[in-house]
Amino acid sequence: MAGSAECAIIVLDWTVQLSLSHFLFYLSSNQLYKTYLMKTPCIYLDTSVIGGCHDKEFAPWSNGLIEDFRLRNYIPVISDLTFEELIKAPKPVKQTLKKLVEFEPEIIEINDDALNLAEIYLERRILTPKYRDDARHIALATVANVDVLVSWNFKHIVHYDKIRLFNAVNLEQGLKTIDIYSPREVTNYEEKD
Repeated sequence: MAGSAECAIIVLDWTVQLSLSHFLFYLSSNQLYKTYLMKTPCIYLDTSVIGGCHDKEFAPWSNGLIEDFRLRNYIPVISDLTFEELIKAPKPVKQTLKKLVEFEPEIIEINDDALNLAEIYLERRILTPKYRDDARHIALATVANVDVLVSWNFKHIVHYDKIRLFNAVNLEQGLKTIDIYSPREVTNYEEKD
């Protein structure tokens, strides 16, 4: 015990003006920061990212993200909804999904908590019932507590005003906010000049 007290005194001498509460906050936040940096981020991807692997405009970043999953830079997270939406997808898109499954993603089952949250998004008119599945993707990712949701859907998902509204509902419901980005903002892939 004496050793840790000496350690605290040395640190307090170094930081001179810090109160004990500031010192304890520094230690706890620094530890949280280190823990955060050590955790591999879990990234939920909607169907647009998988389909984007075969779209000239989006392929570099969608495929870059798939490569990030292969390298284990990120943990892929998909849902039963993703599988349902891709049942009628073209064969190359299904092959990409199969490749993604080989990387052992976390698979989220559709659940009542997520369905209820999606309905609140619709009740608040963040999205209309026509885009219920988009609301469900966001709700599934939120309830699963993923780090980031990625999508190429700029109208209904990756949209500043929508993200703010989704997160306002999440906070009202006692949930954490969710970061939403396009694959271009998340992948480690870099365009070659």
